[in-house]
Amino acid sequence: MTNNDVLRRIRYAFDLRDTKLVKIFANAGLMVDLEQVKRWLKKDDDEQMLELADVELASFLNGFIIEKRGPRSDGKKVEAETTLTKNLILMKLKIALSLQTDDIVGMLAKTGFSIGQSELTAFFRKPDHKNYRHCKAQFLRNFIQAIQEQYRPSTTQTRKVNNKVDTFNKPNATKSNQESTVKSYAKPRSKKTGAKTLYVNPNASKPETKLRVRKVLKLKPEDIYKQ
Repeated sequence: MTNNDVLRRIRYAFDLRDTKLVKIFANAGLMVDLEQVKRWLKKDDDEQMLELADVELASFLNGFIIEKRGPRSDGKKVEAETTLTKNLILMKLKIALSLQTDDIVGMLAKTGFSIGQSELTAFFRKPDHKNYRHCKAQFLRNFIQAIQEQYRPSTTQTRKVNNKVDTFNKPNATKSNQESTVKSYAKPRSKKTGAKTLYVNPNASKPETKLRVRKVLKLKPEDIYKQ
């Protein structure tokens, strides 16, 4: 895992613009221009790609700490290391994000990578300590991946929903696409079962309706009192 990989992954995890990267470098006292940043971010097989030196990545990480936590209370600036190990990269990211060892263990567990606190603590010890452990590229890669999922999560379901919304709101979207999108979001109607439909022949003549006359029985007074 190269220094350029670390810079590219941190940039993506926190959605940092190129101008923001220039500012972060400046936080640590290293003045760079946009052209340098763009060349550092290019792919390894690109002829325009410029390798990022240890001292330059150390300056970026020091500036990243200032960006996240502010300058030191004593006003002093940390000198960038000319030789940068993966243990130092791990330490600087831990400081920048104010992470505890149990935080890191939990973040890694979400990505399917398990590690004990004692093993993790060994990465942060001084190189001359008997329990010091060298950090390998695989662990650093998993740690930065865990950072990405923690600070810039992206799920398949979210991408699907965003694609549907973009299709509906797109100016050049066809009417059929918009109608299909609306139908997919519409609430399905409940169907009534057991209902019978009466067929009516449209060509059939209407039956004549006869007026009903109410018959009233009329009685004469003499018929009422007739014995």
